[in-house]
Amino acid sequence: MNIYMDLTQHFNTGRLRAILSSGQAVVLHRLAVMSKDGDWIVKEDDEALHHILQILHESGARYRFSAPLDRRWLAGGWSSHFEFTRDQLRVRTDFVSRPPRIGAERLARIWSDQENRAFPFVNLVDLAELKKTNREKDYAVIGELSRRMTAGEDQVRYSRSAREILDFFRESPSEVAALLAERGIGTKALKNRESLEAALDAERRRLIHANERRLARYAAAARAWVEIWKDVERALAGLPLLEAHGIVVKRAEGVLPFTLPEGTDHGGDS
Repeated sequence: MNIYMDLTQHFNTGRLRAILSSGQAVVLHRLAVMSKDGDWIVKEDDEALHHILQILHESGARYRFSAPLDRRWLAGGWSSHFEFTRDQLRVRTDFVSRPPRIGAERLARIWSDQENRAFPFVNLVDLAELKKTNREKDYAVIGELSRRMTAGEDQVRYSRSAREILDFFRESPSEVAALLAERGIGTKALKNRESLEAALDAERRRLIHANERRLARYAAAARAWVEIWKDVERALAGLPLLEAHGIVVKRAEGVLPFTLPEGTDHGGDS
């Protein structure tokens, strides 16, 4: 059990507060040996966030540039980032309560599905949505995740392989065509492998650009916070996390908006 799994158990002592996601979930689905960071979806309530802060405090963590771990900012899709050292290993921890590309109904189902799990981490389909980032390497991960999915429609929705999709198409042409239409891939792309590969490449670029635009909106909203962050860091120097957290919250109020303008996607993390 690595440090991120250990933290997950501590975060969830007594009740479910945090669900492991992103890179560490890829590890737990046995598609990677390790991931250098830990990402969690957290409960958007004061008790859960205080408990997580207490565990981080006891670990000697400090804030990295981010929003405060406070439900007011988390509700607006912002993320909170921390770092500490354990056995000469740099441990980075990132938290969101409203992850990108996961709507309210789907998020509620994630919490419901994980409620009685001994070790909570996101399933293959939800992980594939989370991996629609602006990093090229994540699309290879999505393709591998699709191969582990049990439902044929999910495999078609997330496959990155033209060859595999054409195999599905030969078996169920109308169903596969409809599923690809959901992805913005028309039937003309199904005429041969080369045309479908081109359509998949174009889809990847669309998703990357969409995520870049989403992140840019958060970056624009955080400009004033960026400008004072060095000063905030100086004020935090040497302070234990619980004391530092109070300062971060006070300094962020009125500088970092709780929410972005109407219509902006949730999810300030990648």
